[in-house]
Amino acid sequence: MPKSLQEPMDGLSHPFEDDRLNEECAVFGIHGHPDAAAHTALGLHALQHRGQEASGIVAFDGKHFNAHRDLGLVGDIFGSQAVMSRLTGHSAIGHNRYATSGATVMRNVQPLYADLSLGGFTLAHNGNLTNAKSLRRELVRRGSIFQSTSDTEVFIHLIATSPHGSLIERMLDALNKVEGAYSLVAMTSDSVIGVRDPLGVRPLVLGRLGDSWLFASETCAFDIIGAEFVRDVEPGEMIVLNGGEPRSIKVKTPPPPRFCVFEYIYFARPDSVIAGTSVYEARKAIGRELARESLPPSDLVVPVPDSGVPAALGFAEESKLPFDLGIIRNHYVGRTFIEPGQEIRNLGVRLKHNANRSMLKGKRVVLVDDSIVRGTTSRKIVQMVRSSGASEVHMRIASPPITDPCFYGVDTPERSQLMAAQMSVEEIARQLDVDSLAFISIDGLYRAMGLPGRDKEHPAFCDACFTGQYPVKLTDVESRDNESLSDLTELERA
Repeated sequence: MPKSLQEPMDGLSHPFEDDRLNEECAVFGIHGHPDAAAHTALGLHALQHRGQEASGIVAFDGKHFNAHRDLGLVGDIFGSQAVMSRLTGHSAIGHNRYATSGATVMRNVQPLYADLSLGGFTLAHNGNLTNAKSLRRELVRRGSIFQSTSDTEVFIHLIATSPHGSLIERMLDALNKVEGAYSLVAMTSDSVIGVRDPLGVRPLVLGRLGDSWLFASETCAFDIIGAEFVRDVEPGEMIVLNGGEPRSIKVKTPPPPRFCVFEYIYFARPDSVIAGTSVYEARKAIGRELARESLPPSDLVVPVPDSGVPAALGFAEESKLPFDLGIIRNHYVGRTFIEPGQEIRNLGVRLKHNANRSMLKGKRVVLVDDSIVRGTTSRKIVQMVRSSGASEVHMRIASPPITDPCFYGVDTPERSQLMAAQMSVEEIARQLDVDSLAFISIDGLYRAMGLPGRDKEHPAFCDACFTGQYPVKLTDVESRDNESLSDLTELERA
């Protein structure tokens, strides 16, 4: 392993328990630019919302793969000239990580690097392989030695052990063996490669900056460096960047796409454009549809910041009600806090949010939020609004009830911890102490996305967290094989 890949171990302080579906991960790649690593760091900074626990960049300078990875935020990791000066090269890939299970440790921080028989190879992955355990078990039986607990490493071993000749052929062979949702960015000594899963569950876009070509999880990463968005990487497509125009290869003949609809509701940055749709406009459209479906007698629309703001704006526009910031968010409370004790943890909501009392007193308030997961944060925010003098509190949610966990790269609680899986809407309303509660309907969500409703036989999106209808086989979940990987190590999603 190159010396630059031998980073010291480190640890993060304990984060507050967050009542949200946690972000997945972010990937970025650039080929043919003298400041490849600097542009990658800026792109990762724009994609910070997709993963805040760790970040890494690997650059290639014509002879060496130069890497730096660490735990923490992009600005802290890549904010020094000393670090960036070591990341020389005309090509680079990067990754922001959110660990979806287990501990965040250096061995799992991406991009992962390997010396293959064909040369150096580095890989970053957003998503989750639903047959990773069975693949890993077979690879271990055949002699593979894993260095991480990430399912991303399964890709590397499949490529390393493939009988095919070229790197592209080996990647195609590996991709034909995996199941699940994934967007990949890989780098060799002469190419940067982007791949998207056949259903297009996870996002990946192609951009251009002068003569350089780029990949990113979202278009907002192009905006920060002044790059031009060219197009989405198509579901089931591999794009190879190695000089000249990008080369497109079909990995598989894709079925109708099933992009994750929750990207539009919460995950993606509102200033991104996905599949030709502005995320911000989609969220406003969801809010308008929500107001059409369920408008209570009220005086004021208040968003739960920040994710509820666009939907609340749409709700206010449709309902003709005033919109105001009745809750103010403290933007200087990050995901980590220095060893908080339980008493401080109990104040977590007030550390992040505070009521704007002058706006709430005596008002019938409609609180608009993007989703309810466990309900713990929602309950505390309702209590905050009531204690600030609101005469009524009505909650409107810009997603259908979340009843099922995601197995495609999003950190969701077990079904037993999902509030909507255990209670009716009326029971949730009583638990949250609201005067009324309504979620947008699943058909209303599809109408907001410009469709007549949800086609039950062929839905246009992956909406499994609302419907339990999973578009990709859950091999590891459904397996009745009692043989466990626990004696090897705990598998972790990317």
